[in-house]
Amino acid sequence: MISVDFLKAKFEAGLAYSAYLATGTPEQQRRWQPVYDAAKLTDAQRALVGGFTRRLNVLVISGIWCGDCVQQCPLFARIAEANADRIGLRFVDRDKHKDLSDQVKLNGGHRVPTVLFLAEDFELCGIAGDRTISRYRAIAHRQLGASCPTGLGSLDTDEMAATLADWVTEFERVALMLRLSPRLRQKHGD
Repeated sequence: MISVDFLKAKFEAGLAYSAYLATGTPEQQRRWQPVYDAAKLTDAQRALVGGFTRRLNVLVISGIWCGDCVQQCPLFARIAEANADRIGLRFVDRDKHKDLSDQVKLNGGHRVPTVLFLAEDFELCGIAGDRTISRYRAIAHRQLGASCPTGLGSLDTDEMAATLADWVTEFERVALMLRLSPRLRQKHGD
């Protein structure tokens, strides 16, 4: 099990979205920007996320070079923006934080993005990644090229909307876990 102190230290070492994006080359940054610009929460999604009442810390293990990160990390930023008072979002580079990525391998590999959902006190609540079900379905449907898109092609806004909906659901799942947690309800007296 990963210790709370270790997760807290990694979260504190993480970068906010814009600072993380700035670690990339101009070309890498160029690939991420259209996804961020196109990512839009629906009014219902914005209201849902805006209603989160517990602090949710989200630590993303990423690679600025990674096509799956290009397609999904901007979505995390949009979700966090919908409730910046309750969602803390930080990014760490997979290779620079190998001590963390070694502990959360998915299917035996260092897959990115890997999202760690943490409570306000940095207790681990869930790990998700590297793709949502909608993203896997879309890739399986295409299956005619590289299995990891480069972020060079045009945006598929339907796939993006479905993937965003998947991630909003995962954020909601953890937000409900935190809201219903007996230890947090006792702590907050609610």
